[in-house]
Amino acid sequence: MLKIAIIVGSTRPGRKAATVADWVLQHAQGRSDAKFAVVDLADHPLPLLDEPMPPAFGRYTHEHTKKWSSVIAGYDGFVFVTPEYNHATSGALKNAIDYLYAEWNNKAAGIVSYGSSGGVRAAENLRLILGELQIADVRTNVGFSLFTDFEDFTTFKPGPQHTGSLTALLDQLVSWSGALQSVRESATAAAA
Repeated sequence: MLKIAIIVGSTRPGRKAATVADWVLQHAQGRSDAKFAVVDLADHPLPLLDEPMPPAFGRYTHEHTKKWSSVIAGYDGFVFVTPEYNHATSGALKNAIDYLYAEWNNKAAGIVSYGSSGGVRAAENLRLILGELQIADVRTNVGFSLFTDFEDFTTFKPGPQHTGSLTALLDQLVSWSGALQSVRESATAAAA
């Protein structure tokens, strides 16, 4: 069965990403076509990229990188939950992504964003990054507004219209994750 990680893309105190990720998980758990789990960056403290070799070489020297590599390698696809900070994704998420290379390749991703404009600029920024890592991002994006989906900009209260968008995102993500599984298997066979 496909395994999909819902990545909590913020480590900031008072962050909203964990609550949004839990909402995604709650809806995803009713599906029978994949197993979903939350992967919280706060549980994987990664200093600002400190590996001496570029990630494409796969020669990790630090235990935190090896652990992070093992976690990400075990998934077929991802839902990135990202805040929008200064028209981009969070520095913590960018750093965590930059630590690895092959572990991301030929997998699929969906993006759930939030911010003053629904996090749309963070989602677009993240799409550019994912493309470079050979991650196929699905078309549907779920974007939450701090003005309408968070009471007093704090308590997460998503509008009901987001459930349909999330279902579409997950449908696309599972489909693409399954298709890319065969691409990864072919690449592994060719390398052997």
